[in-house]
Amino acid sequence: MTGDESDAGSAAAGSTGDAPVVVKIGGGEAVDPAGTIANVAKLVADGREVVVVHGGSTVVDETIERLGMDPEYVESASGVTGRFTDSETMEAFTMAMPGKLNTELVAAVREAGVDAVGLSGVDGGLLAGPRKSAVRVVEDGTHRIKRGEHSGRIETVDDDLLATLLAGGYVPVVSPPMAGHEDDGVTAVNVDADRAAAAIAGALGADLVFLTDVTGVYADPRDPGTRIESATTPAELDAVEAAAEGFMGKKVLAAREALESGATAVVIAAANDDEPVTAALAGDGTTIAASALEPTTEPAAESTTATQGGDD
Repeated sequence: MTGDESDAGSAAAGSTGDAPVVVKIGGGEAVDPAGTIANVAKLVADGREVVVVHGGSTVVDETIERLGMDPEYVESASGVTGRFTDSETMEAFTMAMPGKLNTELVAAVREAGVDAVGLSGVDGGLLAGPRKSAVRVVEDGTHRIKRGEHSGRIETVDDDLLATLLAGGYVPVVSPPMAGHEDDGVTAVNVDADRAAAAIAGALGADLVFLTDVTGVYADPRDPGTRIESATTPAELDAVEAAAEGFMGKKVLAAREALESGATAVVIAAANDDEPVTAALAGDGTTIAASALEPTTEPAAESTTATQGGDD
């Protein structure tokens, strides 16, 4: 449903108004988290439970370059571009993501007057699943296996850990990496932050808000005036998926995973608006409701599946 076919300012379809909110802050240079942090503080003061999840692709790339390496991105067999995370990149990733960005965000949330706790997916086994040590990639039109990858697929989310923190009045601020299980133990591995947010939202039965540098999904990616306001039916979700290109395609994929695993609604919206989370929950963005999923007789999975590196 495009903008001229819906009621402006209506509440996000499927949002309950009292469910927890998972807010995913994008890691691009154009995203300023200050307004989001202030808005999170206001929501918490009003009694809403909030979990913040963040990416950090720009800072990760800068850290890699400062260490004298080149960021490496690969195209998967399905056409999705993501970071290839070898052992050296994983070290830089850990420095940048939980080490620098997460600490800075926790400090900013606390400065806004809210108790916050920084967590990576490794802490307490919050996000866990098998490590993926090799990926299928396309190079010069040829499919091949590239080994040495440090990424993972989320199979479990410790929602009890998050629920305990939320009940104590804390805002969990979560970042990759996740706990990757191997035959000989557990290691920290990269995971896409959008899909980590989806897994958490599904486990908590939460509303999920993706905040990014555009106002939603556009029917014509080159024309912001064609923003799709909502998807409440399978056909409308198909249209959203068909319109989503590049990084937006990954967010829409994560949105589907979140809803399939128990999230109440997903909104993709602009990060730099005034009170961006409140605006998104009121319908300012592209809202995807659980009713947009195809009916199924199978019970929803307890957690969502996330694959490959991709830290936005």
